[in-house]
Amino acid sequence: MNFRGVIAEDEELLRTALSSLLKEAWPQLDIVAECEDGASALESIAELQPDVAFLDIRMPGLTGIEVARGLAEASPRTQVVFVTAYDQYAVDAFEQGAIDYLLKPITRERLLATVQRIQARATAGHPDGATLDALLRHLSARQETSSKPALVWITASAGKDTKLIMVDDVAYFQADNKYTTVMTADGESLLRTPLRELLDSLDANTFKQIHRSTIVNMKQVASVSRDDAGRGRLKLKTRPEVLTVSQPFMTLFRTM
Repeated sequence: MNFRGVIAEDEELLRTALSSLLKEAWPQLDIVAECEDGASALESIAELQPDVAFLDIRMPGLTGIEVARGLAEASPRTQVVFVTAYDQYAVDAFEQGAIDYLLKPITRERLLATVQRIQARATAGHPDGATLDALLRHLSARQETSSKPALVWITASAGKDTKLIMVDDVAYFQADNKYTTVMTADGESLLRTPLRELLDSLDANTFKQIHRSTIVNMKQVASVSRDDAGRGRLKLKTRPEVLTVSQPFMTLFRTM
């Protein structure tokens, strides 16, 4: 039986190493995408509908846990394997049999055991969605308690001026070539920090990625709606434009 897989790992060397190990341990697996952040991983998995996704837990923007939660709607048949250097995040999942994990550095023996479990689950079926969702919420909460303090203010360029901007005043950030545009009620400024690097420093409870190139401050959102294609539309409190939420990211707003 042939399988299709996606690898999501922000470190290129580790991503390449895992791909090589998988080719050796599981020749029947076709790696259809290799992603360097959570946003591209979620979009690729939603589009390609692979049988298995290998997700690094700590990635810029959407973490592996957040991507896994998004798959409930975006690609429910995809099995998840967490790849992590932080054993405490994965032991509970492994013991309950709902999700598998690989601990860095990955050994061939551990990978072979994981492959066997994935193949067995493909025949036996997946755990129920409620159990899986509860487990992912638990892992997400544990990860948040160990996160570093979030940014409070940033400096950005507006023409020849350098502005001090409180992060709470930002409506949204948007990737713009090699810069990041900062949008506030007063206008726009530019950061030299790439979007994927900025994501690691923001409060994940307040700032949500809604597109590969857009992060929104949820405190600045006036309303959320969904169109017939499943995409979201966000109206803001302090900006006139309406922001589009990519369909795979709408699952992150399902509790609203």
